[in-house]
Amino acid sequence: MTAAATALRRELIGLGGIVERNVYLTKRYFLWDVAFMVWTIANTLTIVFIARGVGLSHAKENELATRLLIGAVIWAFLGIIFEFLTETVAWERWEGTIEYTFMAPLSRSMHLGGMGVFAVIYGLIRATILFLVVAAFIHIHMPDANFAAAFALLAIASVSFIGIGMMTSVLPLISPEKGAQLGFVAQGIMLAVSGVYYPVSVMPEWMQWIAKVSPATYALRGDRAAIIDGAGMRWADVWPLLAIGVAAIPLGLWIFKRGERYAKKHGKLKRSG
Repeated sequence: MTAAATALRRELIGLGGIVERNVYLTKRYFLWDVAFMVWTIANTLTIVFIARGVGLSHAKENELATRLLIGAVIWAFLGIIFEFLTETVAWERWEGTIEYTFMAPLSRSMHLGGMGVFAVIYGLIRATILFLVVAAFIHIHMPDANFAAAFALLAIASVSFIGIGMMTSVLPLISPEKGAQLGFVAQGIMLAVSGVYYPVSVMPEWMQWIAKVSPATYALRGDRAAIIDGAGMRWADVWPLLAIGVAAIPLGLWIFKRGERYAKKHGKLKRSG
């Protein structure tokens, strides 16, 4: 085995170790996850029930409810990825393992990549449960839905979401006091400009321009077309997600490494406040 192959194998083992550790942490706090899942379902219901209160015909009400449900589910999925990546440093501080993790013979790309892989898997499971439970509760009908295309598009969008999550994950490093909260501010901005609950076309033109660089815009548009109209994966939605992902992952890693150097230089790595 060549030196390059050996190094790659070691890195992939490390990535798998990060994923496995998060599995054990999730099992440890499983009841909390159940509680938050109940909250997410209740929050989504409050949004989807809006479709019943606007006086539309049954067909239009069903379509609006589906649009709102897709928006809420993708928003919850995005929130999971942001939560896991933004709180990467916070989790290490809570567990008292931050120094060991940052000294481990594992590249930062594999460390953050492992967090991202687990977040996507965990987020897809939660998103599926959320979608099925709320759709059954509201009795939403989706006879033409192309779930395979919708699922595949969301998986592609995950690459972009991970890259943006890496950028926000640096915030708790450089600001132990309020960094994690700033990560959720970034998440909220993406919510506002991506058309999660309303069409992008209703926003001011300057916000529509910002929406063009948000991966959530294309994930929402493509998944709504797939589930409501039965459309397949459209290149117009796929290529922006691929382009944003290719740019976001290296940029996110570069930003995190600079933040890590700053935190080590100023003694903020282990600080909790």
